[in-house]
Amino acid sequence: MTKEYRTLHTTVNLPYELAFGATLTRFFDGLSAEKILGTRCPKCSRVLVPARSFCPRCFIDLDDWVEVGQTGTVETWSLVSYEYIGMAKTPPYITGLIRLDGADVSFTHLIGGIDMSSIDQVQSRLAIGTRVKAVWATEKPGSIFDIEYFVPI
Repeated sequence: MTKEYRTLHTTVNLPYELAFGATLTRFFDGLSAEKILGTRCPKCSRVLVPARSFCPRCFIDLDDWVEVGQTGTVETWSLVSYEYIGMAKTPPYITGLIRLDGADVSFTHLIGGIDMSSIDQVQSRLAIGTRVKAVWATEKPGSIFDIEYFVPI
């Protein structure tokens, strides 16, 4: 005997708010002033961007703030072409891991200023090791999107 199952197709919207806390508030305030800030660990000396309240390697609190460069190196990238509910940006777009000058860890951000009509076009302009610089948004929302994207230099 076979069982028959039914499914319900629906969309669920789940609005939420996040509290930044003191560390991310200061980090985003820096972005609003077009400065990229990190925190340095007094034990291992790593500079973490985005800034963190503690070192995930040494497990100690961080309160040494440093400004890092607005240029960096692409460590990897991906061309996003599929859209799903809740995306912050409509595809196509490129996201990459960027190691900023003066930072010891990479962070994810958008890479722009590239023709995305084909993967071949993207690959002709972007590779691991490509140098990029921050392009600041004209209107600052007080978030990571104060940096509109990074562009190859």
